Amino acid sequence: MRRSTKRALANLLLLAAAGCPRPTGVPTPAGEPELRVALAVGAASAALGGDGEVFVTDDGNGAPVGSIPAGLSWTVIPDSSGTRLQLLKPDGTRTEPHRGIAAVNVTENRFAAANGRRYRGRIHVIAGPPGAGLTLVNRVGIEAYVAGVVGPEMGARRPNELAAILAQAVVSRSFALKNRGRWESLGFDAYADIRDQVYNGVVAETPQVWDAVRRTAGQVLRYRGEIIEAYFHSTCGFSTAGVEEAFGTGRGRPYLRAVSDASGRGHYYCDISPRFRWREEWDGPKLRAIFSRTLPALMPLGGDGLQKVADVEVSRTTRSGRVGELRIVFERGDVRIPAADVRNVLRPEADRPLQSTAFQLTVTKDGGQVSRLVAAGAGSGHGVGMCQWGAVGRARAGQDYRAILTTYFPGTKIEKLY
Repeated sequence: MRRSTKRALANLLLLAAAGCPRPTGVPTPAGEPELRVALAVGAASAALGGDGEVFVTDDGNGAPVGSIPAGLSWTVIPDSSGTRLQLLKPDGTRTEPHRGIAAVNVTENRFAAANGRRYRGRIHVIAGPPGAGLTLVNRVGIEAYVAGVVGPEMGARRPNELAAILAQAVVSRSFALKNRGRWESLGFDAYADIRDQVYNGVVAETPQVWDAVRRTAGQVLRYRGEIIEAYFHSTCGFSTAGVEEAFGTGRGRPYLRAVSDASGRGHYYCDISPRFRWREEWDGPKLRAIFSRTLPALMPLGGDGLQKVADVEVSRTTRSGRVGELRIVFERGDVRIPAADVRNVLRPEADRPLQSTAFQLTVTKDGGQVSRLVAAGAGSGHGVGMCQWGAVGRARAGQDYRAILTTYFPGTKIEKLY
């Protein structure tokens, strides 16, 4: 590449390094933190491109590598050593190896794309140890990150439900900032999936979401001056759960305690949820098949495999009425499953955990073993923190987002961080 071309590309990078333009009326707040979001970990390759021109540099020294024209994509692959990266162009040529690759859009109102999905900010590709694959990271301002999270987490809402969107924006921002650096050893701050929050980039943004982000910009939930652990879930069913009930931690949080979701006259704010009440059923063979898959992570099965299941019972309930311990009885002995593992052990299907730990069991036996098991339950998710469907119900009832949040997180304050 000629020196004059390199200089021109370097100047473009300086102009674009702060990220891509936001929608009109959504300024970048002063002091806004940045988040490193893992879009893929252990990938064999990654496709980079965009709907505008994308400038690519060496992630280590900032040296220009090339410019990807709008609408095209270059593929990032490991070199023969497996420790450095090369860009494979559409014509089959490859760039020199690099330890890491950075890509940023340099066209106004356009975006860089990774694996076909558009993102604000910058895209980085990092080579892991030999055989470990690639890590694909989006470096993005926290407000743009929240804009890519709120939609997937809450969905589109009606005008009388907007307070729930505002509440989710504050919760998602608080959760992200509280957990920033949690995956530091892996080179990023958050996964783009349910291990942290579902983040879909630009495709998830809507005017409704950006309005919520703008109206709550920089706002977080704090307890005694510290950003809280802002957990949330789909549907509590009747009451949220204390953090120690769901996660098996011995240390509770005053703001993560059980909160009733009753709205009066025998109703609940989250009873509008499609997951408010549910029922699951297993016959004897299906139950054995599920336990054969899920129990080995907690107990050795032995050379003869799983023994006959003689009984399944709730041996302890929590303060909020959820299952605190599940006891599975075999021909010889039993096993006790703590609350944190119940949903993964008693799965309706191999690829689907149980909706929640708020359930009651009905057991039918034949010949000394379980022939039918029925779980009648309430809600969906771990039950800690903000109930999303409850927030929607409260918004419909006229509660503003501040009232919603301070109800689900007692003792907290909403404060502007930047």
